[in-house]
Amino acid sequence: MADMLEMVGTVDVGIKRKHNEDAIALVPGEGLAILADGMGGHNAGEVASGMAVETVHNFLRGVANRIDDKSVPNSQRRPESSLLQQAVMEANRKIHQHALRHPECSGMGTTIITALFHRDRLTSAHVGDSRMYRLRDEYLTPVTEDHSLVQEQMRRGLVTPIDAQTSRVRNIVTRALGVEASVEPEVIENQTRPGDIYLMCSDGLTDVVPDEAIRLVLLEQQRDLKRAMQTLVDLANDAGGPDNISIILIRVRGPFTPKRGLLSRLGF
Repeated sequence: MADMLEMVGTVDVGIKRKHNEDAIALVPGEGLAILADGMGGHNAGEVASGMAVETVHNFLRGVANRIDDKSVPNSQRRPESSLLQQAVMEANRKIHQHALRHPECSGMGTTIITALFHRDRLTSAHVGDSRMYRLRDEYLTPVTEDHSLVQEQMRRGLVTPIDAQTSRVRNIVTRALGVEASVEPEVIENQTRPGDIYLMCSDGLTDVVPDEAIRLVLLEQQRDLKRAMQTLVDLANDAGGPDNISIILIRVRGPFTPKRGLLSRLGF
């Protein structure tokens, strides 16, 4: 049932930025959430993030009216995984072509993190360094891994996680939507449990608020997701608010079955 998911989200401009370049979308009835963190001069980041969110949502709604499970591309994956992957790739194509047609948007791009819930599963596709975490019981666990230079350095053992937090290259992403003609989204499938809380966020939060502080806020305020969300925004701004802060919190109350939308139209 649709009420098995609780979703809240916000975008805060932060302290040092004059305008917002992030975008989010919450579609509880379809079990869908999307977050994008744009980049580029002359407000092009705002264009890129907005296009990413809109394109992914519209693609999923449109394709579900035309296909069934057997015709989903890359059929060795679950249908929702293949659809999310295709949706993110379509967003990349549209943003890249828009930048080619509009010189003032040259070089624009955006991260993206998506979540699609169905029954007791979560499927996520992401590109860039916007993140997803899961609070289960008392433990906060990363669901995604950044596509960033510092993450690659950690993977190779060149820097420690502690050094990475203050690295001068920590904001350099190795993948983003719109920068190249094609991109490979990373798709993750996760089993959900009643009581799980998922956090999706831009680096405006994680660059300045440690994971342990995030864990304590979610643990102490888990009964009130709106309060927890605002507390996280306040912590980021108290730490200087150097960037836009986007946050989505999702509570799983039980197995989710959409009454309408993507997977219901696919016959699931």
